[in-house]
Amino acid sequence: MTSVVISGSGLFTPPHKVSNKELVDVLNAYAEKYNSEHQAEIAAGTLAEKKSSSVEFIEKASGIKSRYVMHKEGITDLNVMHPSMVKNDPEQPPEMVLMAVEAAKQAIANSGKHASDIDMIILGSSNMQRSYPSMAVEVQPILGASGFGFDMNVACSTATFAIINAYNAIQTGNANTVLVVNPEFTTPQLDYTNRDSHLSFGDVATALIIEKQETAISANQFKIVNTSQITQFSNNIRCNHSYVDHCYDELAEDNSFFFQEGRKVFKELLPLATNTISSHIADNNWQVTDVKRMWLHQANINMNLFAAKKLLGREPEFLDAPLILDEYANTASAGSVVAFHKYHDDFKSGDKGILCSFGAGYSVGCISLEKL
Repeated sequence: MTSVVISGSGLFTPPHKVSNKELVDVLNAYAEKYNSEHQAEIAAGTLAEKKSSSVEFIEKASGIKSRYVMHKEGITDLNVMHPSMVKNDPEQPPEMVLMAVEAAKQAIANSGKHASDIDMIILGSSNMQRSYPSMAVEVQPILGASGFGFDMNVACSTATFAIINAYNAIQTGNANTVLVVNPEFTTPQLDYTNRDSHLSFGDVATALIIEKQETAISANQFKIVNTSQITQFSNNIRCNHSYVDHCYDELAEDNSFFFQEGRKVFKELLPLATNTISSHIADNNWQVTDVKRMWLHQANINMNLFAAKKLLGREPEFLDAPLILDEYANTASAGSVVAFHKYHDDFKSGDKGILCSFGAGYSVGCISLEKL
């Protein structure tokens, strides 16, 4: 069997930052204005009162303190409350392509390879800014890669599922060097008037170079030891909108592309994720004590701490399962790769880790890594 390694990683961080206070200030101003203008309907029970928020509430509920965004203008404007964007010239790359390219350049440089070595590109994201043509195919000539590319989406498990696709392609001889890139342009999907979701997401892009061990030249290689995937349908995390919306006689009042039943997700998805990770570790003939680090999906601090404690059988220390939520917020499928990119340099030869994502579907993707 061909040995496959991750030989380089990259991270693109957008230029703008939005604090919790900025979101809270505009949301609370909106809630006060809305409730004042609809006093009668709220009193009659025909409209629900808009709830206010606080910095303390956000940090306790999510662990998020700030987030990076591609377009800050408009998000904190009471009269706009969404990213203000200019429609792209169709002859120019959209934001997600540009984000992907920047992360890819870093990963290529860190791997010591050239873009021309890449013969397969997988662009994975929880939201696609453009349905077609494939954005991976647009990234390909910008970088100067060869071969072929395609886009894919498994919501918040897209990054790990894409890595597994890359691993399988190399194992079968379909590719030699694969770029997996995950541009998550998440902020346009939010309803910034909704206390339950306005805080959640940030924009980011990650990239990994995955290749045969025999061709890798990087001094920082992680062998892919094993992979696991599972899906189980649930619509407790979902998008209620699509390209067919304009065909309906009545448009939905809710303009948010992100909907979640948070308590149900916590109760149902976490056992699926922790059981998958436990089985995955056992399949490797490893003990949990053999695992130096878990780079887990970054959606909510309480979910991460619960999962890490259950798996380890003790209170986790920071480096057991590093959190990047405070700075980056929920970055959908890219979160676990952000954690990997920022927290793997201290690994020594033989050290083992688990990269895992879990999210809408439900879906869980799990990858065992060993530092060479």
